Amino acid sequence: MVNTQDGPDRTCRATVFALVGNPNSGKSTLFNKLTGLRQKIGNYPGVTVEKKEGICYSQHGKPLKIIDLPGTYSLRPNSPDEAIVADVLTGKRADTPRPDAILCIIDASNLERNLYLASQIIELGLPVIAVLNMADSAKAQGNTIDKAKLAEALGVPIVETCAHKGTGILELRLMMSRPVMLPAKSVFTQTEQGDSVLDNVYSTVSETLAKGSKHNFFGKPLEVAQEKLEQRIEARRETLIEARYKIIQKLCEAVVLKAGTASKKTLTDRLDGFFLHPVLGGLSLLCVLGLLFYSIFALAETPMNWVEGLINHLGTLTASLLPAGQLADLIVNGVIAGVGSVLVFLPQIAMLLLFIGLLESTGYMARAAFLLDRVMNRVGLPGKAFIPLLSSYACAIPGIMATRTIECPKDRLATILVAPFASCSARLPVFLVMIATISAGAEAPASTKAGLLLLMYILGTVGALGFAWFFKKTLLRGGVSSSVMELPPYRIPSLMPILNEVIHRSKLFLRRAGTIILGISILMWFFLNYPRQEEGTPPTMQLEHSIAGHIGKSIEPIMEPLGYDWKTSIAILASFVAREVFVSTVAIIYNVEGEEDEPETHTLAEALKDQKHPDGSFAFSPLRCLSLMVFYVFAMQCLSTLAIVRRETNSWRWPFFQFTYMTALAYIAALIVYQGGHFLGFV
Repeated sequence: MVNTQDGPDRTCRATVFALVGNPNSGKSTLFNKLTGLRQKIGNYPGVTVEKKEGICYSQHGKPLKIIDLPGTYSLRPNSPDEAIVADVLTGKRADTPRPDAILCIIDASNLERNLYLASQIIELGLPVIAVLNMADSAKAQGNTIDKAKLAEALGVPIVETCAHKGTGILELRLMMSRPVMLPAKSVFTQTEQGDSVLDNVYSTVSETLAKGSKHNFFGKPLEVAQEKLEQRIEARRETLIEARYKIIQKLCEAVVLKAGTASKKTLTDRLDGFFLHPVLGGLSLLCVLGLLFYSIFALAETPMNWVEGLINHLGTLTASLLPAGQLADLIVNGVIAGVGSVLVFLPQIAMLLLFIGLLESTGYMARAAFLLDRVMNRVGLPGKAFIPLLSSYACAIPGIMATRTIECPKDRLATILVAPFASCSARLPVFLVMIATISAGAEAPASTKAGLLLLMYILGTVGALGFAWFFKKTLLRGGVSSSVMELPPYRIPSLMPILNEVIHRSKLFLRRAGTIILGISILMWFFLNYPRQEEGTPPTMQLEHSIAGHIGKSIEPIMEPLGYDWKTSIAILASFVAREVFVSTVAIIYNVEGEEDEPETHTLAEALKDQKHPDGSFAFSPLRCLSLMVFYVFAMQCLSTLAIVRRETNSWRWPFFQFTYMTALAYIAALIVYQGGHFLGFV
């Protein structure tokens, strides 16, 4: 068994464990506890499903490779991520070796539901260690599980853990260090061979139909035979599921000792009485979101000032060390000014990710999904669409990938088409610099800034839901598919996994700044400085006669009705690669335009606030800033997202359609804001 992560010499004899379990069973927390920082994250080849691998060491120092598989409720896949689990465990993926053993994590507080998957895993015939996790939650419910009796019934060893507290991890390592035996005979003696035979026959019929064959099958047309087989397979599966759950229910009655009365309310029940209340629940959700955006301004301000001061110091130091000339100008006004203007917002992005991680780990995010499930159904989307849309607030790319959990193709496509409306972290720098420009010199309180930011997020959400309803009524007409939503118990968040995720996402942001934004910054500096004019030409004239200046002038008539001049148009055009490039581009433009002997001591927002048009009007007046923010709420300006849409839909038709309708909507919305505000007397 070879693991290329740490080299062939150390891992050629490594035992490979697959970590499998239901969603919300604490699987990711256990994976982080076992592997620490020895993790490798990517995607399965050909499938946009995240692949996590890590290394932990046995008590004897032997490396153990752990593959963290996506959460699933059954080995009967209904979505691509669930199919990955079944394929890896059965050895059908050439890129991933079949595991030597399985760590099957079981949520002790939801034993009956978790045992369904565990029973299927045990029947695979691979060595299995059952990890009875969240034992503290089960005890809080007044339940005690007879671990010895459960282990005897399942025929596999059991280790009790509480992953978020780190208890039971040592015992699990000891168990993994021993030779893991094949499962003994368990209470699950039923077989699914009859179901497999039906599946094989159905596959044969489907393949024959796909080839265009019109032959009969047992005297019947293939289409008729296929329909009959579908009905028999579905009936057979329902019978097997019912039989399996009957065994599980009897087992739970035998191993779970309940204390107290059944009517006793748990802490989760009491909290849900408030957070899931039809009125109070909605108000609490708005309060939570308001607190989130307030924290972005109030708590992140100090670290932002540190980053900004460091970047300014680096620019000053670099300018003093390098001789005056084009190279110094490129590094100081191109690279440092361009990339640094985006890096300033890293603390606020990290704060947003931290807050979302806390909401997810406590269990509140599932309640938010439940509250909005009725809204999702009213616009024609299933409840499962909420998670991809929620993920898109961090980045539309993983959000679009997450639509693979939606079974109905039309529902999935509708979710893909509207997911980029969610205001992702790439939009955040644009919103923040515009809000800072509006309030520059006015000392606006954090609550006012948070309100403006919240308004942009609400606007994007309304756009997503509105167009989802429109698409489901027109292009993608169809009923709403049913969905089951799980509400995990409330838990005290485990900070280390959340911080690890924040660090991981922050690294991705820094990598983006070091690649895409750096490249665009250098390119924009070149476009803004060439062709070079005669020595002594004012910076404004140099900018106007540059390559970028000519491009900006050519599209200015189109953008002028929105309140944007040719300089702003350049930044908008450049940001079609990635939204946050807008900030770096305007930073470069106004550094180029500034006087060379004028020290750059003001912030970017203050610099933009002072910019004027030839007629004396402010280039970044509050109305123009608001128009820009609305434009970026709706505009599809991310080539990476379009590439993922192409991959997920397997066609260029839908990304082209998405880019066209979102850009048109952004233009119309910004036009209404600017012209409407101008008509009402705002500037």
